[in-house]
Amino acid sequence: MGKIPEAQHRMFRNVFVCKNCKTKIRAEAQKILKGKVKCRKCKKTAFRPIRKK
Repeated sequence: MGKIPEAQHRMFRNVFVCKNCKTKIRAEAQKILKGKVKCRKCKKTAFRPIRKK
């Protein structure tokens, strides 16, 4: 079975991981780059994109 594009889009689009506490958060990429989004758990603004498996 191949990968379903709709499912990939839903699971990985706009999902980022906090570099400090590894919590996932869904937000727009532009807000992440501008530093307007804070982690709910540790209140930091350092995020990376989620890794696709």
